[in-house]
Amino acid sequence: MATLWNKGTSATEAVDRFTVGNDRQLDMRLAACDIEGSKAHIRMLESIGLLKADELNALLQGLDGIAATVKAGDFKVEDDVEDIHSQVELLLTRQLGELGKKIHAGRSRNDQVLVDIKLFLRDELKQIREETLTLFQTLQTLSEQHKEILLPGYTHGQLAMPSSFGLWFGAYAEALCDDMQQLGAAYHIVNRNPLGSAAGYGNSFPLDRALTTQLLDFDTPVYNSIAAQLGRGKCELAVASALGSLALTLNKFAADCAMYMSPNFGFIHFPDELTTGSSIMPHKKNPDVWEIVRGRCNQTLGTPNEIALLASNLPHGYHRDFQLLKDILFPALERMHDCLQMTDYMLQHIEVNTHIFENPLYETLFTVEEVNRRALEGTPFRDAYRQVGIEVNEGRFHYHGPAPAAMKASDLGHTHLGSIGLLCTEAIAAVMKKAADW
Repeated sequence: MATLWNKGTSATEAVDRFTVGNDRQLDMRLAACDIEGSKAHIRMLESIGLLKADELNALLQGLDGIAATVKAGDFKVEDDVEDIHSQVELLLTRQLGELGKKIHAGRSRNDQVLVDIKLFLRDELKQIREETLTLFQTLQTLSEQHKEILLPGYTHGQLAMPSSFGLWFGAYAEALCDDMQQLGAAYHIVNRNPLGSAAGYGNSFPLDRALTTQLLDFDTPVYNSIAAQLGRGKCELAVASALGSLALTLNKFAADCAMYMSPNFGFIHFPDELTTGSSIMPHKKNPDVWEIVRGRCNQTLGTPNEIALLASNLPHGYHRDFQLLKDILFPALERMHDCLQMTDYMLQHIEVNTHIFENPLYETLFTVEEVNRRALEGTPFRDAYRQVGIEVNEGRFHYHGPAPAAMKASDLGHTHLGSIGLLCTEAIAAVMKKAADW
């Protein structure tokens, strides 16, 4: 097997199979990043005199050629090659002879892997930011579009107080602002340059780490070379934690939707082609999409714990355990892309029930409104509360306001910030704009 660390002996086939694992498949996602990091590294090598200008140009052309095969989908890690890093160097050596071997001067596979993963995670976080912003805008649009339509509110799973579709959609839009802040925090942890830390203890070559930081558009270097290696597992945990925050928001929204589209509630509706049926019950419209979103988000909520357990109890320095981080985090990223995109897709087709309050079941939602009405007329609040409670228990409660069936959200007179009468949509958009500025 072609390896960067080969010293004249070969591992057995069983050891190769066990230690390489899924790396060949997972590393394909890092191919473009590996080439980008290598180009920055050799530009730096030329600047400190370890490569001549013509050598740099030849290497850059060779790397550009490999990058073209990656973009075209023709690049692959050969069966007898350990990983993406070995494959790129092997291709350069085949093409350029001894010159191809010079690309690795001044770096270890440790900092090479680190920079590849950081570049990859940086791009992934940017893509998730855009998908989150798209969903945020959809929720805000739906919130404004349906802000006058009342929706029952629940606590403890019991009828509580009147809400609105505007408040419900808007709540999840604002929840995404918190998630965006966590994504931004993860991005800033990721966006620091480990290249030049080598195996974790620096290098006797006069490496210009400031130059590679600039070339790769990192915020700063990770200054201490050991600290750069300590980042392995920590960056992945930061990203996984941010994904977990997003997953919790989408999980709750999916649970709401699965419940609200049940005939027992009937608050929302989706076209038949976005639901599934039963093999035995002709009437069924199953919320499979929302259940899968809910399930995949639950999987994602476990990802930070998996990463923490894998990366803990290890002394500083590189350990092969870290290779398994990709097996945990990469699928979690794919799940999040899918869940964000599918949630937005479903919301493009959502229909809301505008006749919910024609059902007399929901009149008890207005007990607080009635208590407040009596308090405003001079009855002490506790007395008004007791009076209404007795009327409910005796089955003679009647709300003395507008008829619920014909009522709009604005009829309730809720005027404070964040109520059904003042959704603060523009203010929430400003919060998101600030949170997404990274």
